[in-house]
Amino acid sequence: MSGSRRIWLTGASSGLGRALALELLSAGHRLALSARNAGALQQIAARWPDQVLVAPGDLTEPWQVRDIGERIAHHWGALDTAILNAGTCEYLDARHYDAALVERVVRTNLLSTSQCIEAALPLLRKGERPHLVGVGSSVTYLALPRAEAYGASKAGLRYLLEALRIDLAREGIDVTLISPGFIDTPLTRRNDFPMPLRWPAERAARHIARRLPARPLDIAFPGPFIAGLLLLAHLPGHLRLALGKRLARNRDKDGAP
Repeated sequence: MSGSRRIWLTGASSGLGRALALELLSAGHRLALSARNAGALQQIAARWPDQVLVAPGDLTEPWQVRDIGERIAHHWGALDTAILNAGTCEYLDARHYDAALVERVVRTNLLSTSQCIEAALPLLRKGERPHLVGVGSSVTYLALPRAEAYGASKAGLRYLLEALRIDLAREGIDVTLISPGFIDTPLTRRNDFPMPLRWPAERAARHIARRLPARPLDIAFPGPFIAGLLLLAHLPGHLRLALGKRLARNRDKDGAP
C-alpha cells in the first residue's frame, strides 16, 4: 500500500490482528483499531498516538458496529482499506452435537463480518482506491474432523467475499480474501492436535502486508501447506472421506477429548 492509507482493522488486540496492526503502523498507515479489549488497543495507540484511532466494541452487536462506523466517519470521513480479521474457533463433537456452538461461531466469523462490511462500504466509497479485505481460512479447501462450525463459517465468508468482488468491481472496490494456514496465536495454542507449517503471527503479518499493495484476489499461505490441501481436496469423495476418518481415528488414539 503505497502512501499512507486510512485502514479499519478488526480483531486488532491479539494474534494476527495485533501483529498486522504493528506492521501497518510501522509502514506509516493510519489505523482504526477494533476489538473488545479496549485496553490492548490503547497500548498500541500509546506507541502511535498520531496514527491510531481506537474504536473498540463487540462486533457481534450490530449497534456497536454502527457506532464504530460512525466514529470512523466522524474522525476521518472515509476509509481506504477495511481489513476484517476478527474471528473465533470452536470445535464440534458430533457425538454431542451442539447447535448453539455452531450459531456462536457463524455469528462471530460470518454475520459479524457482514455487519462490518455494511458499515465499511459507505466509507470505502469515499476513499482512495478502496480495498475490502477479509480473513478467511485454508480450512475451506478441505473438510476436516470437528471443524464443522469453523469451516462452515469461513466457507460462507469465502462465498460472500467472492460474490461481493464481482458486484463491487463496477464501483472500483477491490476485494481480497486471505486464507492462512496455522498461525501461532493465543487461539491456536488451545488446539490439541499437530499444526504443520505453523507460522509466527509476525511472519504472517509481514507476508500479508507485503502483498496487499498489489491488491490480489487471494493471499493464501504457507504455499506448501495450501498446495497439499488443494491436492487432497481434488481426490474422489470416497478417498477424502477415508482420509478424514483416518485423521479422526488418529486423534482418538492420541487420547484427545
